[in-house]
Amino acid sequence: MKAFTIHKGLVAPMDRENVDTDAIIPKQFLKSIKKTGFGPNLFDAWRYLDTGEPGQDPASRKPNPDFVLNQPRYAGASVLLARQNFGCGSSREHAPWALDQYGFRVIIAPSYADIFFNNSFKSGLLPIVLPEAQVAQLFDEVFAFPGYQLTIDLERQVVIKPDGVELPFDVQAFRKSCLINGLDDIGLTLRHKDKIEAFEKERLATKPWLAHTMVS
Repeated sequence: MKAFTIHKGLVAPMDRENVDTDAIIPKQFLKSIKKTGFGPNLFDAWRYLDTGEPGQDPASRKPNPDFVLNQPRYAGASVLLARQNFGCGSSREHAPWALDQYGFRVIIAPSYADIFFNNSFKSGLLPIVLPEAQVAQLFDEVFAFPGYQLTIDLERQVVIKPDGVELPFDVQAFRKSCLINGLDDIGLTLRHKDKIEAFEKERLATKPWLAHTMVS
């Protein structure tokens, strides 16, 4: 997982409440057994005018010109500004995968669905909770100023606006440490690789029959 320290990026506004995980990555794209390749289908039903299916070439699709991520001023955005209850619905991990693989590193919203919130940290995304009034003001500023960027300093736990104003946010210490060090669940386990290997060697030395496999 890519480490997160300080990120500065263009902001895209998702001006909808209760955006659920089926909107973030529609169900037909969950057939894949891989963890990659979901970025092109992020918000698929909203980004395109035609119905998307797995394996389609995005270049052959009909983009919806009215959808925010298809507007040139938000091309390359890496910070997603959202409304309340973002990520509600089913508990698919593919939703934060799709956001990450599209290019987002940060989401800012007044509230999130709990499972989506937890999955985001495990996928290297930073979901920031700010008061609704601050989020509303950010929406106004994003709409008013093309090229609007925010800087997120995870170590200091602040969102820095273009005028230098800092908006503090809370983050659990363990989650913060995992993001700063680029550790997902597998990475956390592999920190103990030497101990795991030593345990396996000792177990096989004392119980060698465990190494045998049954032949059908």
